Amino acid sequence: MDETIEYVDFKFEEIVYKTTLTKKFANRKPHHNPDSRKVFAFIPGTILKVLVKEGAKVKKGDPLVILQAMKMDNSLLATRPGVIKKIYVKQGDTVQKNCLLLELK
Repeated sequence: MDETIEYVDFKFEEIVYKTTLTKKFANRKPHHNPDSRKVFAFIPGTILKVLVKEGAKVKKGDPLVILQAMKMDNSLLATRPGVIKKIYVKQGDTVQKNCLLLELK
């Protein structure tokens, strides 16, 4: 192997390869699986209505918040069953993309 080139171990499907990485690949943000207990705004908009209260039990698919974006009303649904731990927004709030709206226990 050439001594001037920096080789790294790269694991893919249980096999480890010796390779080089591009700067873009080496500097990328690592992927993290989203936390299913947290509900984020997927687009900037206005909170039209919060449909749940803290402490309320919800089932998967229950509507939690109505977010208006680009003149469309979007119902954000629970992706898992749980209990509403904390609500961070109220009706009329303007939110940015990736704003934390509420948390489940």
